[in-house]
Amino acid sequence: MSIPEEEAALPERTVWEGKYINAKVRGRWEYVSRARNIRAAAIIAIQDGHILLVEQYRIPLGKRCLEIPAGLIGDDDGLEGEPAEKAAARELEEETGYIAARMENLGEFYSSPGMVSESFTLLRAHNLTKVSQGGGTENENITVHRVKLAELPKFVADWRASGHAVDVKLAIIMAQEFIGEE
Repeated sequence: MSIPEEEAALPERTVWEGKYINAKVRGRWEYVSRARNIRAAAIIAIQDGHILLVEQYRIPLGKRCLEIPAGLIGDDDGLEGEPAEKAAARELEEETGYIAARMENLGEFYSSPGMVSESFTLLRAHNLTKVSQGGGTENENITVHRVKLAELPKFVADWRASGHAVDVKLAIIMAQEFIGEE
């Protein structure tokens, strides 16, 4: 048994609890988890050669961040146990103003597994229809960007050059740009 596996067998201790996150310690590891078993849904929404992206100010980063649409699953009273597809459909419409005829579940992923136990379900939205302006809830102030896929690497580079943040999930969309050909 390796040292991390031995530490995993130690008791987990919550050192701080909030409404949405908890700070925990297990052995020498300090990490953060979502409270109340809340998870997240992240949506890849592509249609007609364009991808829907959102920007919003993120307090932990102290700057605006470019992201794929996303939101919490089961965070509101009465939504405990909510399916990821249902939460993703709600968040896509709320943030971008688009609805999807179908949500395809692409699996569960972890964004920063050495520091955060949170996972997100990645979904692909199919057959989009614009029904409103989007922009999120009254507290979110989200700006929607509809970007040509062929122009996404330049859009992201320009965004980053302007001093803004970029969510790592965009790397999923631009994987070929990073990997290239051997």
